[in-house]
Amino acid sequence: MDEKELIILYEDNHIIVVLKPQNTACCPDESKDDNLLDCVKRYIKTTYEKPGNVFTGLVHRLDRPTGGVMVFAKTSKAAARLSEQMKTGGFEKRYFAVLCGSPSKKKATLENYLKKHSLNNMVYVCTQTEEGAKFASLDYEIKEEACGLSLAEINLNTGRTHQIRVQTASINAPVYGDMRYGGDKAVKGKLALWAYSLRFTHPTTGEKLRFVAQPPVESAPWNKFDIENYGV
Repeated sequence: MDEKELIILYEDNHIIVVLKPQNTACCPDESKDDNLLDCVKRYIKTTYEKPGNVFTGLVHRLDRPTGGVMVFAKTSKAAARLSEQMKTGGFEKRYFAVLCGSPSKKKATLENYLKKHSLNNMVYVCTQTEEGAKFASLDYEIKEEACGLSLAEINLNTGRTHQIRVQTASINAPVYGDMRYGGDKAVKGKLALWAYSLRFTHPTTGEKLRFVAQPPVESAPWNKFDIENYGV
């Protein structure tokens, strides 16, 4: 990813809020592919002519196929304070997802225990007593239905790997384009999962901040819904 292509939603001396493209890793991984964290570092180094290694703190993550709003810290103090907010529930992370079918309940809280299998990098719903089980919670509301699909607004109460994908699949309404967890209802296409809203407290000023970026509404399956009417 070229730093000239970086979409910046907000920047000051302490934080930088950017739009993560879909199918871009948020940080270095075993694939060795270029990633958003390194792109942000290059942007800061080039723009401000900084010598040596540039500090950029990874505060939270998005799965590679998921696009949307991310914040990075530009100082170690900001990184520590934002990380503490993450631990204490100070971040509000909202998503739009297009689901295959529609859940029986149009508005509900999903609570499960999830376990990640390292051999295949898959996450499964499990019992509370299983070793490695982690509690996962989200709230969802179906905003609209069309063509056998439904548009869900999702608020994450916890931040587990593949959480939205696994929990929606567990109620027989997997995310559109999710061939990993979609099972018999899987539909091929780009994963329709988008982190559209991020709310947190500025790490130094204490100001309450919210950043919003709509998904690619011109593209399928997003174009089947009036997304602009929701999530404001």
